[in-house]
Amino acid sequence: MDKAALSTLVHRLALENATKFKGRANPGAVMGGVLKEFPDARTHLGDVQQTVTEILEAINSLSPDEQQQELLKVRPNYRAEEQQKHKERQEQRTELPPLKNAELGKVITRIPPEPSKYNHIGHALSFLLNYMYAMKYDGSCILRFEDTNPEKETQEFVDAMERDCLEYLNIKPDTVLFASDHMPRFYECAESLIDRSLAYTCMCPSERISEDRREMKDCSCRAKPKDTVLAEWQRMLKGEYPEGSITLRLKISMQHKNAVMRDPVILRICLTPHYRQGDEYKVWPMYDFENALEDSWYGVTHIMRSNEFETRVELQEHIKELFGLPKQEVMQYGRFNIVGATTQGREIRELIDSGKMIGWDDPRLVTLRALKRRGIVREAFYELAKVCGMSKTQTNLSFDVLASINRRILDEEANRYFFIEDPVTIAVEGWPSDLTTVELKLHPHKHRGGRPFALDGTFVLAKQDHEEVLDGRVFRLIDTINLMYDAAHKRFVVHSRTIDEYRRVPKEQRHGLIHFLPGHEELVPARVFRSDATYAHGVCEPTVAQLRPGNTLQFERCFFARLDSIDENEDGSPLFTFWYAHE
Repeated sequence: MDKAALSTLVHRLALENATKFKGRANPGAVMGGVLKEFPDARTHLGDVQQTVTEILEAINSLSPDEQQQELLKVRPNYRAEEQQKHKERQEQRTELPPLKNAELGKVITRIPPEPSKYNHIGHALSFLLNYMYAMKYDGSCILRFEDTNPEKETQEFVDAMERDCLEYLNIKPDTVLFASDHMPRFYECAESLIDRSLAYTCMCPSERISEDRREMKDCSCRAKPKDTVLAEWQRMLKGEYPEGSITLRLKISMQHKNAVMRDPVILRICLTPHYRQGDEYKVWPMYDFENALEDSWYGVTHIMRSNEFETRVELQEHIKELFGLPKQEVMQYGRFNIVGATTQGREIRELIDSGKMIGWDDPRLVTLRALKRRGIVREAFYELAKVCGMSKTQTNLSFDVLASINRRILDEEANRYFFIEDPVTIAVEGWPSDLTTVELKLHPHKHRGGRPFALDGTFVLAKQDHEEVLDGRVFRLIDTINLMYDAAHKRFVVHSRTIDEYRRVPKEQRHGLIHFLPGHEELVPARVFRSDATYAHGVCEPTVAQLRPGNTLQFERCFFARLDSIDENEDGSPLFTFWYAHE
């Protein structure tokens, strides 16, 4: 076995593995790669293992940036090749399944939000599936606000939908409709049903209606003459009945095996002023009646929705049949269950009103406005929608799933900076007079310029790092110099200069690589709003001044973040406020 070829292979495999897995190459993975390319290595496992161990120790002592630089020396096209492989894998794994009876250019889907809440991850995925299918087939997508419940809906939520979904997720519907604008058509349909003796007015209380449906017992109101029903309907429209005293029910069968089909209520009285229509209407359609008619009126061809509506499909299909309306292809997927997060609007509002949360953008929430403020980019939602796809089983989602996708996207795009939390200043004795500057990269492999630091031997370290390096182990300031704490004389001193010298220090005597800032420069006060809604205070390097609110970045060795605002301290100096995104 050629030892030189073996070393070259192990070196490359170790760099590739370390680059993929946060700077730590896995011995088992590297050994597997060696045996795959050199099957005869099995007869020399001892020598191979020794070579792998020695090379991995050297590779794992490098910073992630240094590992990437080394890898690009031996494999210059690594990034482009890996991106292409990833793209191909994603396309194979996450391609949306074809729609039944779909013709290119003729598919029409709909996004049907009720403007009664702030939308979260689950809503976004549902909206995107409908939107992405329209794009896939070069069709069109309708945004239809299902605003026929005056008690819950407000302009606030319509505005939130436009800002949090359309702008943030870059959803561009071809048509925007409001169901409440179509009230006269709902009334016409109701009167048609009355005229055909297919609907009746019911004055039973809701408890009685529920009991009759459970017992499959016909309601006594069912036998009313058509003229009586029509007269009571006209009085309903005029608002002559109090709320809850009368409804219009569809006459189907109280003995139907599907409970939803047992003479459902299709219109009810609501005297609450509507945010858009004011006091003009007193009678409002229920969900199934409104939804079935709207989908058919406006030419929807395909419906993607959660299978929690499965029992209602039969009723909606029946309503379409009554009016001779076209039906749609319905694709149902498992519910998106958001794990570990409060998603119910009522609960969130109570938390906000009590002061336990700062608002609908509280970082502990998974609302779209909270995720946007934390720095989740829209591309992450599109990718997550493809990953979840049209699975029939419930999809359990947590913020971590979205964060892992976002991290992969930001890793390629975000510039790198240093944030020092709870800064502690140190002075290094015997600082080399020739080491006066260092320039670190804004991005590890994209040519975006550098971050110049002037050096004089004083540095600012994070409090936690400072406490840990006082044990005397050698530590390296990233891409700069190797230092150690001389406990006997209570001072920091230079150990050596290069990364190779650092690697030669026995592993147990090395602390690791830490970030820093020059102690004599005018640093930028900063704070990070963490995911638990508390602040971390510290300082940043002067180069953050080039950032603008909305920019996302990575604080090396810490986390990804988004610049939220640039405020003023009491002394008038700028205070940069970042929101924590994820590690």
